[in-house]
Amino acid sequence: MRSLIRCAIVTATAAVVMSTAIGSASAQVGAPYIGDGYSNNVHAVWCVQHLVNDYRRAAGKPAIPEDNLWGPQTRNAVVDFQANTDNTGAIDGVVGPLTGRGLLNYDGTDIYAGHGYCFGFLPTPPGF
Repeated sequence: MRSLIRCAIVTATAAVVMSTAIGSASAQVGAPYIGDGYSNNVHAVWCVQHLVNDYRRAAGKPAIPEDNLWGPQTRNAVVDFQANTDNTGAIDGVVGPLTGRGLLNYDGTDIYAGHGYCFGFLPTPPGF
């Protein structure tokens, strides 16, 4: 009887863990915008800084600090990215779904881009 109860507990725990993992796989579609006036999760800000630096290095521009802090330097780097790359939406310094997708797609060799670490922190359009 005890082994049956223990088995049921382990099975229930595994189901909760699996449903949590599956649920987080699509979280990026609803990931909050990043920018002035937003709550700005530190992981999301670091991802923006890191990914925008891929663009800045390729464009021959100095990298910005990857310090997890949203401020004028990060905002200006996002504006520069939006103004000089395609399909990022408005040039407003806010990372919404189109800019999020643009940052994630910019450098396919960056392990944090694409569906890597930063995928869950940046907003993206449905189906990305």
